[in-house]
Amino acid sequence: MRLLERMRKEWFMIGIVLAIAGAKLEPSIGVNGGPLKPEITVSYIAVATIFFNSGLSLKTEELTSALVHIRLHLFIQIFTLAFFPATIWLFLQILSVTPVNEWLLKGQQQYLTQPLEVFWASL
Repeated sequence: MRLLERMRKEWFMIGIVLAIAGAKLEPSIGVNGGPLKPEITVSYIAVATIFFNSGLSLKTEELTSALVHIRLHLFIQIFTLAFFPATIWLFLQILSVTPVNEWLLKGQQQYLTQPLEVFWASL
């Protein structure tokens, strides 16, 4: 009975171990173009599910109190979508007159102007 209780408590970890073991035994299921179609399921469905679940965990009071901070939201959007990319563009324009490789500068522009979540996750 104790084992069954423990398994009910640790169901998520057991599921992860089973998924890893299944992937080790039959990796062709999860490849691009395979039956699971990870190029669709992971890219869209899994990401949407994660954000949806995290949204469900927010209390309504917290959500409504956060919505009224319009000036803060505008500042964040302007900084993220206008100021930061413009600053990076100016910096790369200055670097373009140096002997730095043109493709390196294009890569830096692509990398540095990603949304902050993508930028920090890729460091």
